[in-house]
Amino acid sequence: MHSIVSATTQRIHIRSKTLRAAYLQRIAAAKGSGPLRGHLACGNLAHGFAGCNLSDKQDLGGSNKANIAIVSSYNDMLSAHQPFNDFPALLKAAIKDAGGVAQFAGGVPAMCDGVTQGQDGMELSLFSRDVIAMSAAVALSHNMFDGALYLGVCDKIVPGLLIGALTFGHLPAVFVPAGPMPSGLPNKEKARIRQLFAEGKVGREELLSSESASYHSPGTCTFYGTANSNQMMMEVMGLHLPGASFVNPNTTLRDELTKAAARQVLKFTAQHEDYRPIGQIIDEKAIVNAIVGLLATGGSTNHTIHLVAMARAAGIIIDWDDFNSLSKAVPLLTRIYPNGDADVNHFHAAGGMGVLIKELIAGGLLHADIATMWDQKGLQNYSLEPGLRDGVLAWTEGPPQSLDTSVLRGHEQPFDTSGGLHLLRGNLGRGVIKISAVKPAHRKVTAPAIVFDEQDGLIAAFEAGQLERDFIAVVRYQGPRANGMPELHKLTPALGVLQDKGFKVALVTDGRMSGASGKVPAAIHLSPECLMGGPLALVRNGDIISLDADEGTLQLHVTDEDLAQRIPLSAHKTDHQHGCGRELFASFRSMAATAELGASSLYNPSTYNS
Repeated sequence: MHSIVSATTQRIHIRSKTLRAAYLQRIAAAKGSGPLRGHLACGNLAHGFAGCNLSDKQDLGGSNKANIAIVSSYNDMLSAHQPFNDFPALLKAAIKDAGGVAQFAGGVPAMCDGVTQGQDGMELSLFSRDVIAMSAAVALSHNMFDGALYLGVCDKIVPGLLIGALTFGHLPAVFVPAGPMPSGLPNKEKARIRQLFAEGKVGREELLSSESASYHSPGTCTFYGTANSNQMMMEVMGLHLPGASFVNPNTTLRDELTKAAARQVLKFTAQHEDYRPIGQIIDEKAIVNAIVGLLATGGSTNHTIHLVAMARAAGIIIDWDDFNSLSKAVPLLTRIYPNGDADVNHFHAAGGMGVLIKELIAGGLLHADIATMWDQKGLQNYSLEPGLRDGVLAWTEGPPQSLDTSVLRGHEQPFDTSGGLHLLRGNLGRGVIKISAVKPAHRKVTAPAIVFDEQDGLIAAFEAGQLERDFIAVVRYQGPRANGMPELHKLTPALGVLQDKGFKVALVTDGRMSGASGKVPAAIHLSPECLMGGPLALVRNGDIISLDADEGTLQLHVTDEDLAQRIPLSAHKTDHQHGCGRELFASFRSMAATAELGASSLYNPSTYNS
């Protein structure tokens, strides 16, 4: 193993020792003996299978067959989740044939940041992760199940499902992806049309035509944002079957992989000798693998929040220093939009996850010896590639190396020697920046601040022609406690236009940016947030700020004495707390931890490590 990967893993292990031990003790106690439904009273059990057919009732009334829960994020409005409509029937039939029973245990909400971007609903987005975790827990709370299959793809859905799954960590679990839509309008062309619209050079009709050509059919969006970062992480943590992440929906291969996932989870229930509860699968090594994969692929900054919350659910404590340490060791091996011109289908065709995992193992950057939901060889066999041989699903050795080095490279010839994310530190707090899509010439910006208390103010200033200069946009009161920490991707086209005109521009915020954002340097997730006394609230128009993404510094050029005398010139606006369901999330906002602690409302920040 690379020395930095080993040292970081060991540091996480020591830091988490007490919390992790308590977690493992809880899941061991929850295991029980025999099928868990055997502990139910007859009245409880009768309610639990009353809606089943006679055969399943007989099986569930016995004491031998395992019962597998299906928890799904299906809805037919969102392209990424629409394919899940057909999955329960496939899963139930496959499990029946393999000697088990499956029940659809419950659905979880799935919202799309692409639909809510720049809208009021975006202020529910981050906390939907916690709602999804709780919804998964409700689905499993009947104690009828011996294992679970989780159907989810996009931004908050997979993190929420994993948090819920880890709460029931005594159950084995396989995550079942739906796959990306086929390639449409190239992402670079889509971004070009967005900038033209921002400049008023094309109208809404042309913009809608471009967007519709890009997002055009069932399946996940093809750019490498949070959704596809989710799929990558599930695979490097061993919760997917090898090569399952990026197979298109509504294909025979996709259906066969879905059925194989069902058969696989049955092998690892407590009724069998090879018991593999998810709470043991997700350990410190698996979490480090997820961070390494994220860095090596230039993945979504959202996971500097989500991974912290996901790890915490397994009794593991990570922080942004861990991301930063690993970023110094992990090279950038992919160029997928917004970090390049290719999409995830091109990545998959170039060798995809199999080549990526093989290269990271060869470089000593992944823990290959983790337990997985596949076989006894850890991640070593995740270089295998699924395919149909005479109509039958089989895994064979994938390409020995990348088939397209403009998209995917080996660890010895990377696109960059460090990972795609850096920690920022300075007198404005701690934050993160994604540099994999930012050209080196734009990674250092020193300029006067222009301060906004909401993103619409920046858009209005841009449209009025007031931003034709070098500046650093400060958009504050966007943290989890202020308004749910919405993504600010709506600002990308405007800032991109100004950068293309030759101005030095950057964004500094206690909010988030989309996983699709990239070309403009953005210091995000500033902690503590403004509403919790963060120094970003003290910045004034004209203050000079220096952002250095390579060195990891963010500095306000104001003396400590001057800063100590300042009070915020504007206050948090409370009009973001009502409408579009936001009033229902008041308790989530009031309980949210900082971004670096996962921005979760599920764990009291004052007792986060207990």
